[in-house]
Amino acid sequence: MYKLLWLCRALCYCLFMERFGLLSYMGKPLYVSYLRNFSFGRRVRIYPMARIEASSSGRVVIDDNVSIGQCFHLIAKEMVVIGRNTTISANVFISDVEHEYRQLGVHIMDQELLVSRTTIGQNSFIGYGAVIRAGTILGEQCIVGANAVVRGRFPDRCVIAGNPARIIKKYNLVTKCWEKI
Repeated sequence: MYKLLWLCRALCYCLFMERFGLLSYMGKPLYVSYLRNFSFGRRVRIYPMARIEASSSGRVVIDDNVSIGQCFHLIAKEMVVIGRNTTISANVFISDVEHEYRQLGVHIMDQELLVSRTTIGQNSFIGYGAVIRAGTILGEQCIVGANAVVRGRFPDRCVIAGNPARIIKKYNLVTKCWEKI
């Protein structure tokens, strides 16, 4: 029943969004800004208590068949892309912007913003409580461990964990097995 209500609400959102695919829904409560800069594919499922913020020039692109757990937070100053068939657990934070902090004696909110595109490759899984920092590029079929703090470029088919996150396993196409690094 709740999902039917979410679907009806989503139909209203699609009037204001760049793109909103069929069978997509967003649970309530939900906070969004600059809806016109959002592009959602088919079957995008966003569970309750999400906060998705775009600046006036920022874009949020979520491809087909993406599931996003509760208490999700996303900030897009320039562009954040989430590839198709990706699953994102609850309490995950993804951003393409960070505050500069080098000026001593200047409040961090008054310092320059550092913006760098963030991309999650298709068929990826982001574990509970993970933080995907600005400028992160995840390849296809990446797995991010729970509570990992991720920044940097990561190749296809790898398992990333820790704080700071690093590759702990890669998939070997020859042996068809995940191998520890």
